[in-house]
Amino acid sequence: MRQKELRLALVCYGGVSLAVYMHGITKEVWHLARASRAFHHPGGMALDGVAAAYRDFLTTIEREHGLQIRVLPDILTGASAGGINAVFLAQAIHAGHSLEPLTDLWLANADVSELTDPDAEPMWRYAKFWAQPIAEWFLSRPGNAVSATVSPETRAEVRAKVSKLVRGRWFSPPFSGARFSAMLFEAFIKMAEEGDGIPLLPAGYPIDLAVTVTDFRGHPETLRLNSPAQVEETEHRLPINFRAQVGDGVGGNECAPLADPLELVLAARATASFPGAFPPLTLAEIDALAAAEGHAWSGRAAFLQRVMPTHVARGTVGEVALIDGAVLVNAPFGAALSALYGRPAQREVDRRFVYLDPRPEGAAPTPAMRARDIGFFGAIFGSLSTIPREQPIRDDLERIEQQSRDAARLKRIVMDLQGDIDRAVEKLFGYTFLLDRPTPKRLAAWRAKAQQAAAERAGYAFGAYALVKFDGILDQLARLTLKAAGQPLGDPLPLVAALRAELEGRGLGMLTDAGGGATQAAIAFFRAHDTGFRMRRLQLLSRKLARDWQLGSEVAEDALDRARDRLYEILALYTQTDADVLHAAHFRDLAARGVAQPGAVLDFLATQRLLPATDLRAEEMLIDALEDMPKELKRRMLLTYLGFPFYDVATLPLSRREGLDEFNPVKIDRISPDDALSIREGGTAATLRGIEFYNFGAFFSRDYRENDYLWGRLHGAERMIDLVASTVSGGVSAQTLREGKRAAFLAVLDEEEIAGRCQRGLIEQIRAEVREKLG
Repeated sequence: MRQKELRLALVCYGGVSLAVYMHGITKEVWHLARASRAFHHPGGMALDGVAAAYRDFLTTIEREHGLQIRVLPDILTGASAGGINAVFLAQAIHAGHSLEPLTDLWLANADVSELTDPDAEPMWRYAKFWAQPIAEWFLSRPGNAVSATVSPETRAEVRAKVSKLVRGRWFSPPFSGARFSAMLFEAFIKMAEEGDGIPLLPAGYPIDLAVTVTDFRGHPETLRLNSPAQVEETEHRLPINFRAQVGDGVGGNECAPLADPLELVLAARATASFPGAFPPLTLAEIDALAAAEGHAWSGRAAFLQRVMPTHVARGTVGEVALIDGAVLVNAPFGAALSALYGRPAQREVDRRFVYLDPRPEGAAPTPAMRARDIGFFGAIFGSLSTIPREQPIRDDLERIEQQSRDAARLKRIVMDLQGDIDRAVEKLFGYTFLLDRPTPKRLAAWRAKAQQAAAERAGYAFGAYALVKFDGILDQLARLTLKAAGQPLGDPLPLVAALRAELEGRGLGMLTDAGGGATQAAIAFFRAHDTGFRMRRLQLLSRKLARDWQLGSEVAEDALDRARDRLYEILALYTQTDADVLHAAHFRDLAARGVAQPGAVLDFLATQRLLPATDLRAEEMLIDALEDMPKELKRRMLLTYLGFPFYDVATLPLSRREGLDEFNPVKIDRISPDDALSIREGGTAATLRGIEFYNFGAFFSRDYRENDYLWGRLHGAERMIDLVASTVSGGVSAQTLREGKRAAFLAVLDEEEIAGRCQRGLIEQIRAEVREKLG
């Protein structure tokens, strides 16, 4: 049975109260991931409701198309309200926690009456009595904001709650940051209690979470120029990133959390600190929460060093004020793109960037808006809030498209080279070498001979290749050292320069000799430090196991799966070498003095990573794997393994990539009300209520939150079915698609009717629409 991984990188926009709608969507991503896990591991997870409907859809595709699809939501980024949903979804996926408590948080607590700071509430009927006439006039005059933007049946509720805010404290945020943080912490605790502890990604698989935050006061960053040599600029973007692997917990605990709950609370609270509504987040607020909950934040220092190293170095952590991430970056595609690095592929991959845009038509000006003059306050508020939040994402999408073109071009180059390189390898060793059983000694000799031949045939191009490879290794060593020193986001250039000077002092001034090959000093350096070459070679082997790389049909799928598994076991040996040195206390001390003592860093890495010893073990595992392969597959793997130096010389200078990532074409999908029209036409205006009162509508009415949450689930369910179906080459039949969506819609409605969270009338109305449209 052919297998394919549908990998989702989720990008969640900001949207104020439309966060409730986005929660409904992310909940369907969670259910689809649960269904995929259960589909591939029957008996390990009990399913019902919409998750069972998704599993049935996956089963239908397997039966009709001979394709097993594994769904892996492994990259999650977000800003503002979208950032909160990304944080909670990442925790649920990584640790096997439940998203159900988050639903209660949104429906019950995402209301102005719950979020309002106690100090901002009118404590008695006549509080700010002089403000009451102003509030009534402002909220009742013709053309007022409530009448213009809120439905008639909800205007009284909205006016009452807005009046309460107006009569509270003035010129201070009305909502309580501390109360919001406490709600978030409570939700994380309940998620852990209600989860089943089964991670939704395979063991050892990485998950990345990134939310955008705005550092209000900013922090200095160094820019390198020609003249002067460097200057300091104030940077206000402050990304908060998390990366973990499933099963990375203490003692191999699979359901260990993605991070300390306080760190996740800090990220969620900071990214959604909407200016004017919430006070900026300070570290004191999180410390107070830790004290109130009796929670020991043991990783506090390490977290702060990682997230805000400049503030830690300058002793200004206590002064940091963090506000809404959407002020500067509302659509963090860049963070999702960066997370692709270091993410290898084990089988055929369909990589999707899926962005959640709850109001896609929000940026389009109406005729009335175009005719209206831009006033004094309109220009100020538009430039500070509206324009940044609604700036099109064209630049980000063009970057992703360019990467996809690069990946497709690189694949074409490799496939075009395959025939020539296979013939070169066979000529180099003779046609009978494939009959010899590989041994570690024989394989090492073959490898050395192939590398020498590739250098000789490359001619002048080999010098450029060696230089690109050398620079890449220095950059990788510098970043590894900075990470060990607790400065993963530090500038690697000073350390790279120090390492280069040290190597030149040791006689590595020239990389190539008079004959065009590598010098003995360069060979020794590459042998000791070049993990990139080794990993690129293994990744090319694994890619050539995919059917779309012209693999003959005579090779069985189970043989391909076994081969992939073995290759990635070998790949893990090399990734583990870096992990081991990072945990060495002695290396942390050396890394902190890396610029001053680069020789000590090089010597430690050369002796502790022991790449030649790892090579021996890796080749023993490879030989064992080759012996388990059918004859034709074994031939292909050997030709590729020994021919890799030829491929690498040709492609590395073009790609300038270290090969430590999945490098596949990326497709982009959107989830919005305009893209899910199977139940009701009309898009956002016809389905969502939170768009009222400038997207704050759902914060003023539980009815609105229930409506948007339910439509979020339904729109999410429709797009999950669409995404899975689009993974099948040629697509699925219209009938299969319609039946899959109908089953998912009805399952969602049945779940919510049983839970009793949403109005029965709303559920019955939508159920009737589903049956009318889909039978």
